Amino acid sequence: MKLSEDGAWLLQARRVLSPNCDARPADSEVSLVVVHGISLPPGEYGGRWIDDFFTNCLDTSAHPYFTEIEHLRVSAHLLVRRDGELVQYVAFTERAWHAGQSSYGSREACNDFAIGVELEGSDDQPYEDIQYRQLAAVIEVLRARFPAIGKQDVVGHCDIAPGRKTDPGPAFDWDRLQRLLA
Repeated sequence: MKLSEDGAWLLQARRVLSPNCDARPADSEVSLVVVHGISLPPGEYGGRWIDDFFTNCLDTSAHPYFTEIEHLRVSAHLLVRRDGELVQYVAFTERAWHAGQSSYGSREACNDFAIGVELEGSDDQPYEDIQYRQLAAVIEVLRARFPAIGKQDVVGHCDIAPGRKTDPGPAFDWDRLQRLLA
């Protein structure tokens, strides 16, 4: 896996540009990877809905749940689909809007210093083997580009927003990911 010369884009990923991003603060160093889980509609996989959601083009008439989230303006840097396809929405050098109100250690506002990686899935269904392999490969590339991402600096959305978020959920096997990164 390779990044573009400027380190902003994963060359193996399909690009779908999201407007839901902005510049990172000037004094911010990327030092965290946040793993998320997403499925749209909840518990359903495939289709264009995640792309549409992150680009503010979600057809709210397509599913009742979509009316509940139509006001949200969110994104992630990267999505790993169930079949292993990689989709990048925001340059790694920019701030994606994925973490919301969050903290890691003593630092608030994780979007400022984190890269958000969504896995197509849900809290209670096992993720696919290819998703773990792709995620591990992405993390290795990101660590090479952003050396401040330490071994302990890969966390779930649930870890930086406890009580508010549960993803990637109990179905995500952290030990399996750690073995792939070893």
